[in-house]
Parts: sequence; C-alpha cells; structure tokens
Amino acid sequence: MSRRLVVVLVAWLAAGVTSQPVVAQEAQSWLARMSHAVEELNYQGTFLHMQGGDAETLQITHLNDDGRVSERILALDGVAREIIRYEDQVQCILPDRQTVLLEERRDVSPLVSALPSYSDELLRHYDFTLLGDARVVERQTQIVSIKPKDGFRYGYMLWLDQETAMPLKSQLVDEQGNTLEQILFARLEISDSIPRSELEPTINTDGFKLIRPRAAEEQTDEHLRLRAARVPDGFQLSAATHRPIAGSEYPVEHLVYSDGLATVSVFIEDPKSEPEVAAGHSRVGSANAFSLRVSGRQVTAVGEVPSRTVETIASSLTAP
Repeated sequence: MSRRLVVVLVAWLAAGVTSQPVVAQEAQSWLARMSHAVEELNYQGTFLHMQGGDAETLQITHLNDDGRVSERILALDGVAREIIRYEDQVQCILPDRQTVLLEERRDVSPLVSALPSYSDELLRHYDFTLLGDARVVERQTQIVSIKPKDGFRYGYMLWLDQETAMPLKSQLVDEQGNTLEQILFARLEISDSIPRSELEPTINTDGFKLIRPRAAEEQTDEHLRLRAARVPDGFQLSAATHRPIAGSEYPVEHLVYSDGLATVSVFIEDPKSEPEVAAGHSRVGSANAFSLRVSGRQVTAVGEVPSRTVETIASSLTAP
C-alpha cells in the first residue's frame, strides 16, 4: 500500500502540520494502541465510509462489558441494514428483504475491516512512520504512515486520537497516492459505560425470514484442488474453505492469501457452474479483481491490492 510521500507532506505543511518522522517502533506502538482502542473502549459515533465512488453514513455503538464485546452499526443512508454483534454472534438485519442473516464472525464492521493491524512480520514489507499531528473532529491526532516497500501492496494513512489512539480518519492509498477507501468520523463520544439498551436493534424484525448460512468447511492442503504456485514475497495461504455462496448452485472453494496486512481472496467455482465473469481485470469498489479459467474452473482473485498482485496469484493457480 503506497503513495507519493512528497505530495502528502507538502499538503500537510501548507495546513500548518509539521512532519517529524521518528523510529518505526513508535509508529508500531500507535498501531497496537489503535487495535486495543477499537475493540476495548466504549464509544458511540457517526462516520463516513467512502469506497470507490460510493459513500455511506454509518452510526456505531460499541460496548465492552468486562471483556464481552457488543456492537451495533446502523446504515443511515444507502441500502438499509443494521448489524448487531455480540462477541462472535452476528445478526445482519436487511429490512428491504425482510431478512435477518445469522452468522458467527467478527469482521463484519466496516470500521474494523478498513483498518490495518500490526505484526512483526510486516517489517520486511512495510515502513511504519510517524509524520506529525493534525486536528480531526475537534481532537488532536497523531498521523501514522504505512508505506509498502514494493508494488504488490497498498499503503495506509491513519489519524489516531492522541489521547486514546482511536482511528478518527483512515485512508487506503494506491501507488499513485490516490485514496481508494476512507473512514472519517463526523462525531465520536468515548464513555466509561454505555447502557446495554443502546445495543438493541432499532428495526422491528417481526415476520422477517431468518437465514443461517451453512458453516464453511475447512480445507487441508491435501484436499485443495488448486493452489497458487507463485505469490508475491510475504504472501502465504492463510485459510482455505469450501462452502455454498449466494447465487451459486454449487459449493465454492475460497482460498485466502495474506502478508498479514494485505489480503487476496481466491474463489474457485465448481466445473459444472456456468462461467459468469469475463476473463481479465475488473474493479469491485476499492478492490481489484482478476478472473480466468483454470482446469475447467472459473477462478476469481480479488483484494484491496494492486492489479498485478491479484493477477500474479490467480495466474499461478495449479493442481498441487
């Protein structure tokens, strides 16, 4: 994940923001604090999620009750939906479809999914730097830069609240310095406690259809029909599952390749499935996708990474 640093610095200096890069360990410490803050603090707020040419406004209530995390996210515009999470139990309420989806997962929040997390393994592929401070939603923030060392990843810019390390603004940035995805808080209140009643759904689901998707079956190496023979340095297979997906009569294999920060999902359809995706490159919001047929199967690799990354992984798929 990269950008033209000089352009960004000039913009900051024009706004009166000084840039004083410090040792990477301090930037890493800020990221660790950020990950803790997003999950452990109690807060309520409204934020904008901008992706590609689309933008939506979301309201979030997050409660940590003695280590038990609950969260409610309500879309205030765009497609109506409300997400209620209690630990790993998630219900996604879709009033337009009169449907409630019940799942067990944690990565459903647009806020959390748009944020990076730090691990020591990332040092080989990214530079972590502190670049100064700025004011966001009436709070002073520390700016953190995450810049890739090659062209297979994108970069991040983060504005973290100096008191709590909450991310008040985050940007996913491509090789040319363009912002692909942005989270920006318009209002944020951090509290000692939040009434549990604030986590109750605001949408009446009486008469709604309940759907619980079948759990994905974990795949072991010996059961994989295809796997990438060549991946960018640092990427490795982190998950492999087999499950039905909406719109497909047949189960789909899902491989996840990650460097610990950037992630590429590879979907491998059953040979009996009719090919619906045109071969070649395409865009899905802020993500790049690359599709082709391998051994009679429709394969699509997609991720918030440069187009060369999804093509490299998808094109190298072969039988193990």
